[in-house]
Amino acid sequence: MGSAEGNTLAGSGCFDARCHPPGSNQPAPTCPPNPALGHPDPKAHGRPGPVDGAPPPAGLDTRPPGRPQRRHRWGLGAFLLAELVFLGVSALVAPLVAGENPSAVALGTALAVPTVLAAAVALLITRLRGNGPKVDLGLVWSRRDLEIGLAFGVGGLVLGLVATAVFVAIVGPDVTSAVGDLFGGQRAAPAAAVLIMLIVVLVAPVCEEILYRGMLWGALEKLGAGRWVAFGLVTVIFSLAHFEITRMPLLLVISIPLGLARLYTGRLLASIVAHQINNLLPGIALYLLLTGAVPV
Repeated sequence: MGSAEGNTLAGSGCFDARCHPPGSNQPAPTCPPNPALGHPDPKAHGRPGPVDGAPPPAGLDTRPPGRPQRRHRWGLGAFLLAELVFLGVSALVAPLVAGENPSAVALGTALAVPTVLAAAVALLITRLRGNGPKVDLGLVWSRRDLEIGLAFGVGGLVLGLVATAVFVAIVGPDVTSAVGDLFGGQRAAPAAAVLIMLIVVLVAPVCEEILYRGMLWGALEKLGAGRWVAFGLVTVIFSLAHFEITRMPLLLVISIPLGLARLYTGRLLASIVAHQINNLLPGIALYLLLTGAVPV
């Protein structure tokens, strides 16, 4: 080996005999990168590195160094506590709607406050005994999850309309929802009606998803249930939690797209959006009922 070639090899940091056979006058082929020899970057041997923005190779841990994520310490008991808060607050606000002619605003308060407080307790538990709602519940913003939620929501809305038509054909048109029974015969000013519609369409879905497809789902997975088992159990429990036994088959059908959105993404935003779309038509119908635009 001549001195010039030796210097070239020394500069490259590669002394593999397979790359530079002794006595060969051919140009040295490109050696595979060897981090131990000071060349972890393939560009150092003339081979292009990964394109900027490309995903890392499979199996490569790209998490930034820092404190390791701890497993949350809350479980099924935390969900039951949040449910007890819901039931307890519902009992406390019941006097607001116990009169002969409660106002629509009082009914809206009785509808919103228990659910909001139960969801707040769930979020607090994830902070005190876990990693917070972003990590433990997957409560994060994602444009992709938003689009997936819209897709599942629209699909679920169509499925719900078909299922409702079949349900009414079998059971009859006199079966109404709990919310419909609560506000039946009520009248409200347009501003109050809009507020109640927003509670039904926007607020209630967020709180219910935090409780069921967030906390209950996470508690079941901690107990060792697979995601499909969690999907099935949460779908059934969510339907039962509405206390509408007659409409139970319909609620099961409506709940399936919501659970699939959570299952597909592994986070809550998609199921929240799907749930909000599912509640859109009932919310509009409730607004029309409260303002007297449609007959009771």
